[in-house]
Amino acid sequence: MTPLREAVVLPALFLTVALLGGFRVAATIQFVPPSLTALILGVLLLGTLTRGGILVPQFLMHGGRSPLENVSGGIVLFTLFAASGQAVNLVLPDRGLLHAAFAVFFFCQLMTMNAAGADHRGLLRSLLVLLGSLFVLRYIVVEALYAPDGGVLHRLLTTLMSGATLGGVAYQPNSPVTGYVAFVALALYVVGLVMLPKDGLMSLVVQSGRPGNGGPPARPQLDGAPSTGDVRGIQASPTNCTSTPPRAGGTLTRSSGASSS
Repeated sequence: MTPLREAVVLPALFLTVALLGGFRVAATIQFVPPSLTALILGVLLLGTLTRGGILVPQFLMHGGRSPLENVSGGIVLFTLFAASGQAVNLVLPDRGLLHAAFAVFFFCQLMTMNAAGADHRGLLRSLLVLLGSLFVLRYIVVEALYAPDGGVLHRLLTTLMSGATLGGVAYQPNSPVTGYVAFVALALYVVGLVMLPKDGLMSLVVQSGRPGNGGPPARPQLDGAPSTGDVRGIQASPTNCTSTPPRAGGTLTRSSGASSS
């Protein structure tokens, strides 16, 4: 991953999701902070992302990086947490029985993903299906049921339920603009998850002699062991690898010649 993506693109994406996640348009324009339930589910979502390999905190913060690089990685993690909480807050109704029902469903699906132990690709597909299904349930089905003008879906379900009323389940419908904003925010959140580092991280400041600067780390060398240049010199010189074999008497050929003279 490039330094520009870590320092600028990812924090900007997740911060945008965190801001758009609280946007509501009804009778007035409101900014709704994430509920406590959404924050708890956001923490569980981060744990699921880490277990599946989508999020690897060691690639963002570790002892081999400079303090500035660790601060940059910490900003990415913080904005990811804020975006996760607001992404959950987007697909949950704001209050009431529907809020509890959607939260229980989301929690059960996260536990199922953790138990399945899928890789990062499978987990990303499962998360996309989960967020998409909750988005459709809230911003299409529930909004149509509680629309002030009583849409086609409201009349159809009322007919199928033989005159049953939904008055016991409170819900405040939103403007269609809220659904479009929620769709954009969830799309940006998924794009940010795809852009997270999966195979290590390039240093923000390239320095020689440090691991992570694009080159292979230096291999340790034992005391007394020949260096690479010495080994190549030994292999290139055939005289260093041969010697005069001893004679039967145990003396070298040169020594026997000197004694005969």
